[in-house]
Amino acid sequence: MSGADMRNLALAALAFLVAALLPLVDTGYWLSIGVSIAMYTVLATSWTLFSGPTNYISLATAAFFGIGMYVVAAGLDYASFPVLIVLAAVAAAAFAGIIGLATLRISGVYFVIFTLGLAELVRQIVSWAQHVMGSSSGLYVLIGMSDAALYWLLLGLAAIVFLIGWLIGRSRLGFALRIIGNDEVVAVHVGIDTSRAKVVLFVISAMFAGITGALVAPRWSYVEPTLAFSPFLSFQVVIMSLLGGTHRLWGPLLGVVPFTLLWEFISARFPAQTTLLLGVAFLLIVYAIPNGVVGLCETAYRRWRYAK
Repeated sequence: MSGADMRNLALAALAFLVAALLPLVDTGYWLSIGVSIAMYTVLATSWTLFSGPTNYISLATAAFFGIGMYVVAAGLDYASFPVLIVLAAVAAAAFAGIIGLATLRISGVYFVIFTLGLAELVRQIVSWAQHVMGSSSGLYVLIGMSDAALYWLLLGLAAIVFLIGWLIGRSRLGFALRIIGNDEVVAVHVGIDTSRAKVVLFVISAMFAGITGALVAPRWSYVEPTLAFSPFLSFQVVIMSLLGGTHRLWGPLLGVVPFTLLWEFISARFPAQTTLLLGVAFLLIVYAIPNGVVGLCETAYRRWRYAK
C-alpha cells in the first residue's frame, strides 16, 4: 500500500469520525437530515459501484431497497432484527443475481427501461401477495430505534461501502469493469468474462440497498408497497450520483449533501410539484453537468495547470 493510499484512508477515517459526532451536537432537525444524508450516501455510493465503471444506468434501487424493508416488516414475528438485516442482504443479493444473469446481456436504453419496470413488478407482486393473504394494507414495524442509533448504523454501513469500493477499484475486478465501461466489445476480445463481472457488482450494489431498506424500516414504522418500492427513490439516487460524479468513489457524496438539503426545502414549500421538479433536476444535471461536480472540478484544474 502506497503512502498516498494510507493518507487517503486516514483522511476518510477522520471524516467519518467527525460525522459520527453529529448526534452528540444535535438530536432534532439536523440529526434527521443527517440520517437522510447517510441513507442516500449508502444508496448512491453502492449504485456507483456498479453503474460508475460499467456506464449501465440502473433504476432498480427501489426494488432492492423495498425487499429489505419487507423482509424486516414481514419477519419481525419470527426472527430478531439483526438476523432480519442479514436475511434482507441475502434476499436482495439473490434477487439481483437472478435478475442480473437474465438481463445484464442487454445494455443502453433497454437496460434502463427494464430496471425501471423491475421495482414496479416487485411492488405488484408484493401487493398481490398481501391481498391473497388477506391484508390489503401495509405492515407495521414497531422496533424502538432512535435516530442517533440509526444514523450511526447507516454511517458505519457507508464506511463499509467506501472500503469495499476502494478495494474493488484496486483489484482485477475493478480493472475489468473499467475496460467494460470504455468498450465492452474490447473487454470480451481480451478474455474478460463481462457477464460475471457485471453480475458480481450488481449483486454487491443490490445487497447494500437491501441492508439500507432493512435498517430504515423501523424509522418509517409503517411499510406499504407504494412507499417501499417508490420509483422516486431510484431517480433520486441516480440524480444525486450524477450530480456529484460517478467516476470517483466519493463523487456521489458531493451530490447527496446539497441535493438532500435542496429536496428538503422543495418538499416543505412545494409538496405538489415534487415530481415535476425532480424531472427538471434530472434534465438539468444531464444537460449542464454530465460529468458531475467532480468532472467540473477536474476540468477546471486541468485548464488551470495548462494555463500555467
